[in-house]
Amino acid sequence: MEKITMLGTGSAMVTKCYNTCFTISNSDEHFLVDTGGGNTILTNLEKSQIPIKKLHNIFISHEHNDHISGIIWIIRAVASEISKDNYNGNLNIYCHESIEVIIRKICKLILQTRFTKYIDNRIFFRQINDNSTFNILGLKITFFNIQSTKVLQFGFRTTLSNEKTLAFLGDEPYRNAIFKYVNNCDYLMHEAFCLYSEKDIFDPYEKYHVTVKDACEIAKKLNINNLLLFHTIDSNLEKRKERYITEGKKYFHGNILVPDDLEVIELN
Repeated sequence: MEKITMLGTGSAMVTKCYNTCFTISNSDEHFLVDTGGGNTILTNLEKSQIPIKKLHNIFISHEHNDHISGIIWIIRAVASEISKDNYNGNLNIYCHESIEVIIRKICKLILQTRFTKYIDNRIFFRQINDNSTFNILGLKITFFNIQSTKVLQFGFRTTLSNEKTLAFLGDEPYRNAIFKYVNNCDYLMHEAFCLYSEKDIFDPYEKYHVTVKDACEIAKKLNINNLLLFHTIDSNLEKRKERYITEGKKYFHGNILVPDDLEVIELN
């Protein structure tokens, strides 16, 4: 049975939690989705007892710095373990070619040759496009273009080992063009920047994001069973879970999950 470990749950400019990224894990291997904006990715992997040597697959959804910057630290950490003969197999980075160009350029600019020499040797880019499918952790992962009007961005859908379905939509709201990937999913991972009651304070729509109310209405329309909300502001984190669930229950009667950083969610 798979589980999700939320390494970060916040939006781009948070300081009280980490940027949104997570792993899907089986008993022994981990699939990392996005990497946040800095080396806190390594800290939170360590806190979650996820060793670098058990991380062989990473997906980068889009080029914004709060999703892509941490990949540099992952590459450095993996390369270091390879150099010590402490990393079996290869690291696969799944991303669109435009993101690959960015990562290669940053690595060339700021990492030493003793790390970058493993790129295209033990560290490989696996190019994705709309409706690309790969086998990762024994799961069929289908990546899809979320149809962002802001920047090219991908999400994915998978069927878990217990036959339940999960969809991740990146950090922008659902659009009708991706209906076939999302409808009737058992788990939907959807951004919710802030409460609807605080929309005039935090301006989610100006940032191409939505509120808890909006995400819950989408989940109801799509017949979702479990709605996982993330990519939030970091205001009042202590009561975020309670407040988000309270507002969400007005619009969606399924299970609402509002995880904290480092929280583990069993995908039963």
